[in-house]
Amino acid sequence: MREALDTDLRNVLNSALNMLGTVERMLPIAGDVLLHARPERLEEVRAIDREVDALEVRLEAECLRIIALHQPVARDLRLVALILKSLSDIERMGDYVVHVAQDGAELAQAPALKRYVNLARMLGRLSEMSQNLRTAIADRDVSRAEATLRMDDEVDELYEQTQRELVTYMLEDPRHISKALTLMRVGRSLERVGDHMENVAERVRYWVTGQREG
Repeated sequence: MREALDTDLRNVLNSALNMLGTVERMLPIAGDVLLHARPERLEEVRAIDREVDALEVRLEAECLRIIALHQPVARDLRLVALILKSLSDIERMGDYVVHVAQDGAELAQAPALKRYVNLARMLGRLSEMSQNLRTAIADRDVSRAEATLRMDDEVDELYEQTQRELVTYMLEDPRHISKALTLMRVGRSLERVGDHMENVAERVRYWVTGQREG
């Protein structure tokens, strides 16, 4: 019975990591739409997001089956709880990446307002955060999970810089308002991806140690 539980836990954990990795695959494609005016790639992002949605449904059912069948306790139960609580965060990350690609496709219809330097940095940092988070979960590494939280602080700082710059553009020339507002929305979507990643990272300590942050 223990062996069956271990197998089920390992499979569901690997599937959750795959779901996070699937969202990670979306980021550079959305970046291509936004940064390189490639609206034709929007449908790729949408298609991968449908994979994420299907994984959420399957994993939720699998977690509930494990609880009903094995009645896990202690760290085993905390792992199932980590996955169940994180599914909606990962699914929402995918939704926000789709929003970035949709806004990028819209922006591609006209000349760029500016070079999207900070947005490019945010996309790169989010990819690094996701890789770091997947490793933290796979290795049960609390310190690496906490490093993910510090990386999100950088994403937040880039977001604030972006918003300030765009306000300046709007004040200098009202013709820029529409495009600047769309770029603000892109920045907000990327910032929210980081927030949802942060939510997942914050649960790793409790899963591994059974202790919540003081």
